[in-house]
Order: sequence, then C-alpha cells, then structure tokens
Amino acid sequence: MTSPLAMLVASLFLLAAGVLGAGLLRTLWRRREGAAPALLAGGWGVLIGAILLAGWVVGPVKGTALALAMEGIGAFGIVWHGRVRKVARERDGKGEGGDAPEPLDEPGRVWRGMLRTLLAGPLGMTAAMALAFCVTVYMPGDARTRIVTGGMLLPVLWGLAMTWTLADRRLLRATAVLVGTSVLGFGLAFLGGILSGAST
Repeated sequence: MTSPLAMLVASLFLLAAGVLGAGLLRTLWRRREGAAPALLAGGWGVLIGAILLAGWVVGPVKGTALALAMEGIGAFGIVWHGRVRKVARERDGKGEGGDAPEPLDEPGRVWRGMLRTLLAGPLGMTAAMALAFCVTVYMPGDARTRIVTGGMLLPVLWGLAMTWTLADRRLLRATAVLVGTSVLGFGLAFLGGILSGAST
C-alpha cells in the first residue's frame, strides 16, 4: 500500500510533469513558423511517460488516475498563465481589460463552421473511441478495470479532440489527424484483441 508521503511526492512530480509537458507544447504552438519535432516529441513524451511511470510505481488504476488529474492541473496552469488580455474599445476610446482567447485570422464562413462541427463531433468521437479501445486492450490489469478506465477516458479524449479541432485553422490537417488516429487506433486495438485471443 502506498504511503501518504509517497502519494504526495508522486503528485508533485506529476504536477511538474504536466507543467513541463504543457509548456513544451505551448512553446511549439506559439512558434507559428517552422516545425519543431523535438518540442512535439518532448511535450508528449513527458506527459505520456509520467503516466506510464505513475502506473508502474503507484499502480495501474491509482497511478493512471492520479497522473491524469495532476497533469491536467499543471497543464491548466500553463494555459491560464498564457491567456491573452484583450482590451475592449468603447466609443470614448477607453475600455477595460478582460480575458479573451486569441482570435482566428480568418473570416467566418458557414461551410467551414459546418465542417468543423462534423470534424469535432462524429469524427472526433471516432478518434477518441479508437484511443480508448487501445487503452482497454493494452492496459495491464483486470479486464473489468481496463473497460472502466477506457470508458472514463472516452469523454476526456473526445473533449480534447473537439478542442484541438475547433482551434486548428487548417481543416485538412485536422481531418488527416483525426482519420489517421481512428484508423491506427482501431487497427492496433483489433490486432491486440487477436493476439490476446491467440495467447489464451
């Protein structure tokens, strides 16, 4: 059984991992020109590696849940720290500041809105299901625990897919990523199911 001190140390470590991983990804996001594969691999490597390490040290269920919660808090701190302050201009030239997201540098079009809705909704859910199935198939532990964990991850992954799709200005890139994630995820889950059935 994990002691309270060990849980506190693990929580602080996972919080720092969330801050570091989200900070690397935010740096990549702010670099609008030029690809930086090292930042992308480093950010996701820190986040995913910390989850795997927590699952191995604390336990598959407790460690994964603790990692998702603490890394989420750390990533939210990075997002909150980097929020944009937008000044609302009034007729007299004065205004007061308020939190506002970065505006998209593109005019609004009906067909783009409909396409984003389709991408963020059905296709985003399909990609989230593919990743949740992979977690259910490859995660160690009891089958019932894996099924519950995959079911709990599904809405979280769907929300992440929707947020990223709505924030990405390039629809073709968003479509390619979601379709590739769906195909690869379902393919790996199907392959893992076949191998698991053959081993039994």
